[in-house]
Amino acid sequence: MNFDISTEQLGEGTYVIALSGEVDLYTAPEFKQQLLEVIGNGAKNVIVDFSSTTFIDSTTLGVLVGGVKRLRPNDGQLSLVCSDRNITKIFEITGLDRVFTIYPTREEAVSQVG
Repeated sequence: MNFDISTEQLGEGTYVIALSGEVDLYTAPEFKQQLLEVIGNGAKNVIVDFSSTTFIDSTTLGVLVGGVKRLRPNDGQLSLVCSDRNITKIFEITGLDRVFTIYPTREEAVSQVG
């Protein structure tokens, strides 16, 4: 299975979770665990980087929505990095492009967050 996850802390309360490969029913639980861990460590701004992701499914969307629900009470936000048209289209079709700010590059996301 082609999947990898890495987490980087960029400063107090800001984390980047980079996903690569396919994020689906089988790999999303690992992503969810990582997301909950950074939120539990006091993350206020979480950037999920889909730059190296080839596929996401509804399970992934559920993890992201759950992350937003956990961050909002603390005035936190979840942003996405994605330039793959096939993946951004999923957010548009589901209306989730209105829930998440989607940046084309990690640099742009980092400069706008925090």
